[in-house]
Amino acid sequence: MVKAETKRRYDDACGTAHGLELIGERWALLVLRELMLGARRFSDLRADLPGISANVLTQRLTELEERGLVRRRKLPPPASVQVYEATEWGLEAEPIVQSLGRWAARSPAHDPTLPISATSMMLSLKTMIDRKKAKNFEARIGFRIGNESFVGRLRKGRFKVARADPKDVDFGFNCTGAQLAAVIYGGAPLESAGFEGDSDLARKFVSFYTLPPKAEILG
Repeated sequence: MVKAETKRRYDDACGTAHGLELIGERWALLVLRELMLGARRFSDLRADLPGISANVLTQRLTELEERGLVRRRKLPPPASVQVYEATEWGLEAEPIVQSLGRWAARSPAHDPTLPISATSMMLSLKTMIDRKKAKNFEARIGFRIGNESFVGRLRKGRFKVARADPKDVDFGFNCTGAQLAAVIYGGAPLESAGFEGDSDLARKFVSFYTLPPKAEILG
């Protein structure tokens, strides 16, 4: 087994440098991102990270486990399958994922029409909401994205989400991550994302989201 200590190091005492040693390898941060909303099977991770090979995913999971950010466990019967989950410390990286995503969305090269995983889309909804506009809004929202299901709760400007069967919600979507992103950020009609429920509430919810202005690149 390749130990994390044999990986390239920066020999720099700065916490940022060590942070990159922890999650700076290609795919590492995205693997951790996919574990932010609960445990996943290896096959689930591969499906939501289509550009990664099985060997690289195995290596990244091993490294993240050695560094204390990920752990593996076996689900009890009848499932009896191995899953990976972020540790408590690993989950503390969520604000890093959110801040990096918010900052990078200002890049002129960012393409919001590319595929996006269900977990990434849910984190985007947590990250990009305008809390001031949403402070007096309350709703329960269901999401079925591929084989994954979530329930989001928006209250007092904060959007919280968990993996759950979307029952007793005010409105919901049944679509792909890209279709949901097109509604939230691209102005696509609600119906294009398998919408059901209170359309007035849903349109108000969508109005709380906008992509930040692009950074000016001086040549």
